[in-house]
Amino acid sequence: MSRWVTVAMAGLMVFGSVPAVSGDDGVKKSAAVDCAAVSNLRLPDVAVKAAEAVTTPAAGSRVKVPHCKVQGVIGTEIGFVVLLPDAWNGRFTMGGGGGFAGSLDNQVVDVVNDGYATASTDTGHQADGLQASWALNNMERQVNYGYLGVHRTAEVAKAVIRAYYGTDSAYSYFLGCSNGGRQALMEAQRFPRDFDGIVSGAPAYDFVNIAASFVVTTAATFPRPPDVKTSTVSPADLTLVASAALESCDQSDGVKDGVIDQPVACKLPLDRVKACPGDVAGSDCLTSTARQAIARIYAPLTGPSGEIYPGQPVGGEADGGGWQAWITGVDPRILARTDGRVPSLRYGFGTEFFKYFVYGNPAWDYTTFDIGRWQADTAPIAKVLNADNDDLSGLKARTGKLILWHGWGDPALNAQSTINYYERVRQRDPGAGDYARLFLMPGVLHCAGGAGPDSVDWMAAIAAWTEKGTAPERILAAKKGPDGAVVRTRPLCVYPQRAVYSGTGSTDDAANFVCK
Repeated sequence: MSRWVTVAMAGLMVFGSVPAVSGDDGVKKSAAVDCAAVSNLRLPDVAVKAAEAVTTPAAGSRVKVPHCKVQGVIGTEIGFVVLLPDAWNGRFTMGGGGGFAGSLDNQVVDVVNDGYATASTDTGHQADGLQASWALNNMERQVNYGYLGVHRTAEVAKAVIRAYYGTDSAYSYFLGCSNGGRQALMEAQRFPRDFDGIVSGAPAYDFVNIAASFVVTTAATFPRPPDVKTSTVSPADLTLVASAALESCDQSDGVKDGVIDQPVACKLPLDRVKACPGDVAGSDCLTSTARQAIARIYAPLTGPSGEIYPGQPVGGEADGGGWQAWITGVDPRILARTDGRVPSLRYGFGTEFFKYFVYGNPAWDYTTFDIGRWQADTAPIAKVLNADNDDLSGLKARTGKLILWHGWGDPALNAQSTINYYERVRQRDPGAGDYARLFLMPGVLHCAGGAGPDSVDWMAAIAAWTEKGTAPERILAAKKGPDGAVVRTRPLCVYPQRAVYSGTGSTDDAANFVCK
């Protein structure tokens, strides 16, 4: 326990603690409490702004159960929210936030419905998660966003929980995807005592490498700034490429189901896609410009010292939420969100990063990006944002557990990069599988979506491993239709295993697949 928390605990009980009762499972549940009294809580460098008893959650809210909502500020401007359910299961789960953060986002806020106390943070600034002007020449905000905001919020949330329920959480967890996955790895690497179990999905852990890749693919698809409404790759081009990818790769796993299970085992030959006669764009062919841009996206990004970021795996090119939204644009929803300034998410995240974190120049032109200077230019901020340390000895020493997962069809962050990180962890510690495991999700886009089964109860998996010692070997993933009904299930196998069809029974039933 840190010195800060020790000091905080000494001055917690400024109002009456809540009597606790034990259920049949031995977990302490809360009795009735005066939520408003939390406003009187005094913690070092923390201002509790409001404490509200929510007896009837608003219609449409993801939170369905009565709870106490505590809001406050840590330090200068780290905003936080802690939700304390009336029927507490004795556990604390914190949810990550995506993009450049800037709001009180909690990617797993639904866990409060199962009795978990939960917390979220804006990481020290208020902004749309796609813009980063808040970081301009402000190292405090950059560090808070990089790693400190989550850590400080975790400590404050634990202190609030102890004061409110009269006891510490029996177990604590962190779950996040994308930037939330990066936050998860930051916790595992820098603050391993914060959480007993951690789930990191599609982690943006190699932040500056990702940003370099984003800028290079942006230059290939939008080579003529400020024209953001003319991409070198059209939606029709994506449909052609996606069809060719499925034709080449879908059956490589022995099952034709619209999902490419092993993208790394199948390279799409772009020459299989018809060239446009006279290089005039058409709906059934690729121009040379489009072909070159797509080849650039599939190719790894390299620099003077070797590979910087892996090439995009094949699959999901034409899916909703796929390449058009993230890579090639022009996505009307993103244009509307940014007053017509940003045509794709890679364009937005890549340019904002270099403008405000690296060069401190809002007028920076991405077409001037020099890969030869990339490492030197980003070295200072890499120390703040990258969560690429493969030394997880601190997590191992405190018997913590880490689950990594990534969708193979992710158009934002590359599953191969996550594999590379996990392989480095295993190379450093051959016994890493005892506390860290990786699961890959065929056909799944960024955090969710795509043709593959994308619905997984990660909370149950990490809790079973942390509390009962049941290490995950095979986790069930489901695909749901528009009405919410499950239409397909598949097993997710612990890496390096993968799901293989047994040869009999429905290919939409996980029971007919084995891990090999």
